[in-house]
Amino acid sequence: MKQPSLIFLTGFSGSGKSTIGPLLANSLGFDFVDLDQEIEHAAGKSINRIFAEDGEAHFRELEATTLQQMTGKKELVVSLGGGVLQNDRSFSLIISTGTLVYLHSSPLVLAKRLSHKTDRPLMKGHHGERLSREEIEQKILALLEQREPRYKTAQITVETDNKRIGSTVEELTRKIERYIRRCEKQKIERNAKKRQK
Repeated sequence: MKQPSLIFLTGFSGSGKSTIGPLLANSLGFDFVDLDQEIEHAAGKSINRIFAEDGEAHFRELEATTLQQMTGKKELVVSLGGGVLQNDRSFSLIISTGTLVYLHSSPLVLAKRLSHKTDRPLMKGHHGERLSREEIEQKILALLEQREPRYKTAQITVETDNKRIGSTVEELTRKIERYIRRCEKQKIERNAKKRQK
């Protein structure tokens, strides 16, 4: 059953999901969950260690299983990892059970934000070495090319470049509340039509 108030926040690593998510949940009066933190808790180790020791395929399986546990809930904001939507099972779960919200940032802004991070496995080289700013930019562009089509399936999109976090949260709150009201109205109208038959 699709719940418009089950909100999934997507976007590239560094787009602000973990920062905006709790503030948005608070603004809406919802609970908040960070999917990566839930996976780390379940696995008993960091995302970096899961990638290094078990590989990305194992991580994606853990991700889908953890996601499955959230799909029956409502009034919940879930911050997703940047690559979740590439997993067909996870993508199908998300679009069939909740509302997808895309936090869009430009590659240049993402590269700037991510160049100082050491906890993002996909921002490292093949042997775990730190990448230069230019290499990070190239990697972001390549990954965005793969991921953008699914990011763009989101029902709601907001730009996060050069904007105060408070402004982004206010804009998102308005858009989500409007979207939920519209979904509820459509549900009432559908039920009324069914009763008339």
